[in-house]
Amino acid sequence: MEEVLSQFDLIDLTEMDGVQLMNRVDTKFVFDSDVLTEILPVLQGHFKVLNVGESMISGYESLYYDDPELRFYNDHHRKRLNRVKVRYRTYLESGISFLEVKHKHKGRTNKMRIPSNENHMELPTDHQAFLDSVMPFDTDPLNPSLMNQYQRITLVGKDQDERLTIDLALRFEWKDRKEDMGKLVIAELKQGRINRESPFFRIMKQRGIRPLRLSKYCIGMLKIHGAGALKHNRFKKKLLHIEKLENDAA
Repeated sequence: MEEVLSQFDLIDLTEMDGVQLMNRVDTKFVFDSDVLTEILPVLQGHFKVLNVGESMISGYESLYYDDPELRFYNDHHRKRLNRVKVRYRTYLESGISFLEVKHKHKGRTNKMRIPSNENHMELPTDHQAFLDSVMPFDTDPLNPSLMNQYQRITLVGKDQDERLTIDLALRFEWKDRKEDMGKLVIAELKQGRINRESPFFRIMKQRGIRPLRLSKYCIGMLKIHGAGALKHNRFKKKLLHIEKLENDAA
């Protein structure tokens, strides 16, 4: 995969500042790693690849927070139009971390963040103050709820104002539980507004791969805690789809 990516035009972190798309529309697609191997060369003509420290595949680690009633998980399950995720995210190659709030409202995602020196298991006072200033609604005190790690390829459109993140080697863990979903690929197309003429949209349509609204946080919570411990009726079709992909790729 690194060999294929080495054929792409490169973009660095400084150039990425112009295409951060912190307020955007996200469209996710889920498929297995064999599909990624097949489509990656096709994407070369349409996207540049982010190069960080001479690597085009970067490691990520996230620590999610939720309240004692798991409001953020349950709001997603209920399909609330006004919902958030709170997490620390560390870029493993650079060691840079952020505390992030992703606010989804009526289909648009707004991401707000501040630098952090690490993924904190207990919120420092200034980080709590940041949350208080940006949260769209009041919540109970937040606690760590899930960790995940994955590798990411970040592509930036040559002719379209869009980014495409491709997450692979996904792993969840919490306390003594670990769940590996290494064959699954989650691709997320980030655009200022939905443009189905995007090359990636067209490639997915040609392969019969439809968009799938999917939260890594929610899937991870179900994988770690088990479907019997959490409400999941509205996730059943997605879980079955993911299990089929994992079984077919095994």
